Amino acid sequence: MKTSIATVLLSLLLLFAFHDATAQCDSFEGPVIKDAVKALDDNKVDLVLKWISPEQEIEIITLFNKTHALKSQDKDVYEIVEKHFIETLVRLHHESQNAPYTGLKPLGSTKQIIQMTDTALQDDDIENFIVKMDDHLNKVIREKYRKVAELYKVKDNSVVQGRAFVTAYVDYTHTIEAIHYFMENGATHN
Repeated sequence: MKTSIATVLLSLLLLFAFHDATAQCDSFEGPVIKDAVKALDDNKVDLVLKWISPEQEIEIITLFNKTHALKSQDKDVYEIVEKHFIETLVRLHHESQNAPYTGLKPLGSTKQIIQMTDTALQDDDIENFIVKMDDHLNKVIREKYRKVAELYKVKDNSVVQGRAFVTAYVDYTHTIEAIHYFMENGATHN
């Protein structure tokens, strides 16, 4: 039972990751931008090349070198150039993943669940994350089940109750379908 709960839990994580990965990559608290800032601070372009395809490297390396060369110059100018470098890196990352780019997102724009996945990686502690995710997943599925089970009992009493049942049934089954789909197929940006 614990193994299947963990499997469902990880599948739901993939579901969240699929929907929020794009926003996370665009956010200043996400790993792409954190790596970009570190690369510029340490003058190590290699730290960001993992986020793009080999065909995009020349563009990023050239822009990185120009950006880093301005680091000790006028602070206001550097901030503009640094932002341009970060935007270009994130845009190219999205292109390499066949995902749309809609601009940079501010701190606080990444959903808490995605921040928790990053914290688990940083702290090397998946167990704490799994416990929290498992609790949440169980709560959500049980709530959806209880709602549809109660409405199942009265679904034929009236059209209004029947429609309420159908709405709850579709929500419940589509949630389970989505979890199952990601268990079998995984998730990507595209």
